Amino acid sequence: MKIPTLEQFRTNRNVLFWSLHAAGWAAYGITQYFGALLYEKPSSYARVIAVAAVSGFLLSMPMRFIYRRLWGRAPRLMITGVLVTCYITALALRIVINLSYKQFVEPDWHAQTLFELFGGALSTTYLLLCWSVLYFGIKFYESQRKQERALLKAVALAQEAQLKMLRYQLNPHFLFNTLNAISTLILDNQNRKANHAVTRLSEFLRYTLDQDPMKKVTLRQEIEALDLYLGTERLRFGERLRLEYAIEEPALNALVPSLLLQPLLENSLKYAVSAREQGGLVRIEGRTREGLLELSVIDDGPGLREGAGSGERRGVGLRNTRERLAVLYGENCRFAVLNSSPGLRVDMALPLETAGAGAEVPAQPQALQPGVARGAHA
Repeated sequence: MKIPTLEQFRTNRNVLFWSLHAAGWAAYGITQYFGALLYEKPSSYARVIAVAAVSGFLLSMPMRFIYRRLWGRAPRLMITGVLVTCYITALALRIVINLSYKQFVEPDWHAQTLFELFGGALSTTYLLLCWSVLYFGIKFYESQRKQERALLKAVALAQEAQLKMLRYQLNPHFLFNTLNAISTLILDNQNRKANHAVTRLSEFLRYTLDQDPMKKVTLRQEIEALDLYLGTERLRFGERLRLEYAIEEPALNALVPSLLLQPLLENSLKYAVSAREQGGLVRIEGRTREGLLELSVIDDGPGLREGAGSGERRGVGLRNTRERLAVLYGENCRFAVLNSSPGLRVDMALPLETAGAGAEVPAQPQALQPGVARGAHA
């Protein structure tokens, strides 16, 4: 006979019931046997105990199906039903036990009245009530666990839906800016650049469609994905765009939500580079400190006006990233927007998670070395 596994006990109610049912009546038989030895019962009494245990196993089986019907009914009906079921089952069990006692221990014994044949029914009723309490206790516990799992699943699905909404919310925003840039290139008769921009745009969009919003990637992959996005922006801004990376080697293997930095970088390009004739500098920093991954996106643009809220200058991208981190990490992350004199600094601190050893890393564009500074040219 195949022995049930622990997982089957937890997930298969039939396996759980029959295992506990058999174990309970086996324990009853063992305790009765040791009790018989203690009170020096004749050896033939062991047969009575065996019959009692087997009969108890068989006669109490229908109680499960009766209790299924009673489950969820009014408390008064449930209690009445349980008491009646236990007492009737106890009467049937006592008949079997008393007759087996006559058969194996005292063949000369004869019941004088019908009540003698049911002798001991009250104590057996108590035994079956204990069986019932255990049954309903386990059923109630399983019901609570099922409700908890359903609630957790509902919360997880809601969080996933929110994350997908936040991620996909950025696509129209990004596309509007990029298509505007491509349109400008076409109007300026820079068709080769426009064609190159469309190619890089399609590569980046393919990457975003392939990425699950719930998935985390290494910071190295995240930076490499930014190169696809920057392929279009470099054509648009040329020498006006200056980009620097200052990322420590251990931070490159840390896990981050996919496309976490793109909306922040897009905002910096919009306010620090596009809005100024001389362009601007955007710097991305990354380091690990005391179980945290610290990331910063810094630009030398105009920053926040004095007294302005952090969302006034940096609309969709900043708000989206803040909400996305809140859904993923709750209170275990930090997000701050500060003036950096000149410019703006966005600081993030996430719980440090690293990619498992031997994990498959998807193919990406050219690898980034820590501490590398890059200018406008690809």
